[in-house]
Amino acid sequence: MTRATEQSSAFADLLTAQGAQVIDFPALEMRPPSSWVELDEAIAALPTFQWLILTSANAVHFFCDRLLDQGKDLRALSSLKIAVVGRKTAAVLRQRGIIPDFVPPDFVADSLVAHFPEPAIGQRLLFPRVESGGREVLVQEFTAAGAEVVEVAAYESGCPAEPDAQALMALKQGRVDVITFASSKTVVHTAQLLEQGLGEGWQKMLETVAVASIGPKTSDSCRQLLGRVDIEPAEYTLDGLTEAIATWASASSG
Repeated sequence: MTRATEQSSAFADLLTAQGAQVIDFPALEMRPPSSWVELDEAIAALPTFQWLILTSANAVHFFCDRLLDQGKDLRALSSLKIAVVGRKTAAVLRQRGIIPDFVPPDFVADSLVAHFPEPAIGQRLLFPRVESGGREVLVQEFTAAGAEVVEVAAYESGCPAEPDAQALMALKQGRVDVITFASSKTVVHTAQLLEQGLGEGWQKMLETVAVASIGPKTSDSCRQLLGRVDIEPAEYTLDGLTEAIATWASASSG
């Protein structure tokens, strides 16, 4: 499992409930952005926005924490409507005491634009996101529809300095059946960490390991860097990925 350490427990619980043995291989670290200036300026100007767009649990946590750090609380969001991508992001937002106004039916950011509940033209949208970028299609489509999208860095995700030694040993010993990816970044960082820990022949260590991807964009990265995807769910969620892995395991053992 290649998620960030602070994100891994819920997915691990899902897999363990299906009878899997989980080995952590952290391929992401969540950090503050290089500067808080953009986000702080946006928080100071919250009344000028109509919508707040949150596309990940990390965006929820870092945005809400910074809001509090700036001496504000949830009342500062009273004039905003809030749209989120995915049930997990919505659930995390509810844990912070906020009910989202809109959750699109599909669990991808592109669906947010297609199903947006109001005409986008003339809307000013605040989009706190990872500093290194992403969700370009979301920004492009909202902009094309006449909205003003203000992107601000709320957090950054980086590659851990060292690969996990126990996970590397498990790979060397052939004890890994499936490697899971929940984002394109985890694919990129995993490739870097495996090359760092195993040397140039690291791809051979994965020849007998099934590659499980949460959805199409992550699968594109898997094919580019790992050469294939063996498992992809119909529903692009951790629950869907868990179910797809369980189905694959049953077919393989049969």
